[in-house]
Amino acid sequence: MNYRHAFHAGNFADVIKHLVLVRILTHLQEKPTPFRIIDTHAGAGRYDLTGDEATRTVEWSTGIARMMQSSFSDAAEPLIAPYLDIVRSFNSEGDLTTYPGSPLIARALMRPQDRMVCCELEPGARKQLISALRHDEQARVVDIDGWVGLPAYVPPNERRGLVLIDPPFEAKDEFSKLATVFAQAYAKWPTGIYMLWYPAKSRRATDDLARSVAATTASSATPGKCLRLEFSIAPQVADGPLTSTGLLIVNPPWKLQDELRQILPQLERPLGVGGVARFRLENAKV
Repeated sequence: MNYRHAFHAGNFADVIKHLVLVRILTHLQEKPTPFRIIDTHAGAGRYDLTGDEATRTVEWSTGIARMMQSSFSDAAEPLIAPYLDIVRSFNSEGDLTTYPGSPLIARALMRPQDRMVCCELEPGARKQLISALRHDEQARVVDIDGWVGLPAYVPPNERRGLVLIDPPFEAKDEFSKLATVFAQAYAKWPTGIYMLWYPAKSRRATDDLARSVAATTASSATPGKCLRLEFSIAPQVADGPLTSTGLLIVNPPWKLQDELRQILPQLERPLGVGGVARFRLENAKV
C-alpha cells in the first residue's frame, strides 16, 4: 500500500494508534525517572484537515470527528479523555481543522526531564516537523532513515522509554524489514517498550509478523510480553481502502491490557462503517 499520511490523518487507524500511545506515555509518567521516545517514521507532525490531501479522502470524518462527538462509559471516559484533550488543544473550540501526529501527541506528555528523537527522511515532512516542534530542545528531528536510526539509538541514556515504529508500508518487504529491525533493536534494548503499527490487509503477513516479534521477545534472557491488537471498522477487501489496523506492543505497561479491554468496546459503534467495528486483543503467540 501507499500510506502517505496526509491523506489519512485522523482516521480510525490514527485513533487506535494514538490512544494506545497516550496510555503508554501516561504510565511512563508514573515514575519520576526520565524516559526517551524514539519515533522511527515521524512524519510532518501536524496535519491540516482542510488541506487538499485530507479533503480528498475525508477519512478523519469517520475517525477523530466521530470520537469528538461520542460519549463513553464511566470506566472508559477517563482513559480516552487525555488523547481527545490533546487533539482539542490544537483546534479552536468547536472546530476540528488540525490533527497532531505522533511526535506532537508524544510531546504533549513529556516532562522537563524527558527526551524524544524523531527520524524523518522525506525533506518536506522533516521541514514541517521541525517547524511544528519550534526547535524544541527536548525533541530532536534527525535526517535519517528510521530503519537505520533505530538500532543506532538504542539503548538510550535514560534506560526507560518507548519506540514507535510506524512505517509507510510503501515497499513490499516492509513487513519482513519491520521484524528484522525490531529484532536488532530488541537485542540491544530488551527492557524498552516497543509499539509496532501495521496495516492488516493480509492475514498471512500479519500473522507472520506477530509470530516473529513474539519469538524475538520470548527468546530474550528475560522473556518479555507481546500484546497484539487489531481493529477492523469493516471487512477488509483485497484492493479496497484500509479498514483494519494492527499494533504489536512489546513490554506493555502492566495495566495497559485491562485498560484496552475497557476502551476498545466503546469504539466499536463510533468507528464502525456500515455496522459495528470489531477488535481482537490477545497475547501474540510464537
